[in-house]
Amino acid sequence: MTPRTYLAATARILAQLRADRRTVALIVAVPSVLLTLLYFIYTDLPGAGPLFDRIAVSMIAILPMTTLFLVTSVAMLRERVSGTLERLWTTPTHRADVLFGYATAFVCTALVQSLVLCSVAVWGLEVTVTAGWGWVLLLALVTGFVGVCLGLLVSAFARSEFQAVQFMPVVIAPQLFLCGLLVPRESMPRPLEVVGDALPMSWAVDAVTQVATETDVSAGFVHRVGFLLAFGLVALTVAALTVPRRTR
Repeated sequence: MTPRTYLAATARILAQLRADRRTVALIVAVPSVLLTLLYFIYTDLPGAGPLFDRIAVSMIAILPMTTLFLVTSVAMLRERVSGTLERLWTTPTHRADVLFGYATAFVCTALVQSLVLCSVAVWGLEVTVTAGWGWVLLLALVTGFVGVCLGLLVSAFARSEFQAVQFMPVVIAPQLFLCGLLVPRESMPRPLEVVGDALPMSWAVDAVTQVATETDVSAGFVHRVGFLLAFGLVALTVAALTVPRRTR
């Protein structure tokens, strides 16, 4: 990996994102709109305040991973289908330069997304957490990074943008069901609980639930964030090794 080509790849992707307003809106605005919609769904229910706070902080961990997985996988496929990657492979550019450049560019958008999402939750929806919003922001950024890395990984196995979208119910939907958002994992059948405990979205939900309900950040939170970062780096490395050099 060469720093110069890596930075050039990052700058190119950021320039493309700035020019694509619909993608920017999907990344930055849609999660906040969905969280606001969820607020109005719960607003008239008895005892909705604590319930919404619990679900809202979980969604702050889930939405960045979900949206960035979708956007990144489709964007990477678009590069391959358009022939951009094939042209890059004719230069000294290494696969890692492109993949890590993509990851860096989309993590920058994940930072903006997380700032907007947390700001809406704090000042617009008055969601409360015990340990502090800085930890929630950090976790949202980390889950966005995981979503980017997973999106880059699955894009290596898809042949079209439509196939990339088809990975959404395969990769993301099971995690939504098993992460503990709908039903506590300890209440699930044992096989589902074991599977759920091994999923990155479950680690994110557990970590954000802790900072929402406990005053101090424990070693468990740090470990889960570390697991998420390690998982993302492994996925990104595998993506760099497997991305096709030619459009199939």
